[in-house]
Amino acid sequence: MNKVYPNAKAALDGLVFDGMTIMAGGFGLCGIPENLIVALRDSGVKDVTAISNNAGVDDFGLGLLLQTRQIRKMVSSYVGENATFEKQYLNGELELEFNPQGTLAERIRAGGAGIPGFYTKTGVGTLIAEGKEHKQFNGETFILETGLVSDLSLVKAWKADKEGNLVYRKTARNFNPMMATAGKVTVVEVEELVEIGELDPDQIHTPGIFVDRIVVGTFEKRIEKRTTRAA
Repeated sequence: MNKVYPNAKAALDGLVFDGMTIMAGGFGLCGIPENLIVALRDSGVKDVTAISNNAGVDDFGLGLLLQTRQIRKMVSSYVGENATFEKQYLNGELELEFNPQGTLAERIRAGGAGIPGFYTKTGVGTLIAEGKEHKQFNGETFILETGLVSDLSLVKAWKADKEGNLVYRKTARNFNPMMATAGKVTVVEVEELVEIGELDPDQIHTPGIFVDRIVVGTFEKRIEKRTTRAA
């Protein structure tokens, strides 16, 4: 089975449909599947539910899909860098399901592991807990959170072999490994593609069994917020 596709558009062919749920890896603009996001935008898909730590910035990452109003709902932890997101949400044009960051990561990991739900103390006594089941363990209150799965996971890795075994680089790993396991279909863009057997098995972060399609991309790697100081 050939998992390698010539470009991001081809890698998404036949996978997108209106009303679908996607996961997109990344933290800020670090480790985002930028080529696949552009291809998703260009597909014209509508009413998307996007599960991602954040929504990129106005003109990059998932912000591109907000500009074109292709996202109906965001399931996120932080959205403070995107004015388009803020405007659409405050105007009632975009649904938002906020999650504490650790809870979001665990919901994705649980979904990938086939775990339908788990209890956590995070959020107890806050708006996050409203409408959720509460349960006592050892005299303390916990709330039930559900696992997350997606119709399509878009993942960014550093290296892959042609079987789809993945290696991430440093903090660009972030949400990508969990999302790779939680997608019904997982498409990965990488900086470097090597032959099967070239990766050290002990260095593989995501086994190829979780990966359906691979594309080699070119990357802008934009810096989300640049801080400088006088020399």
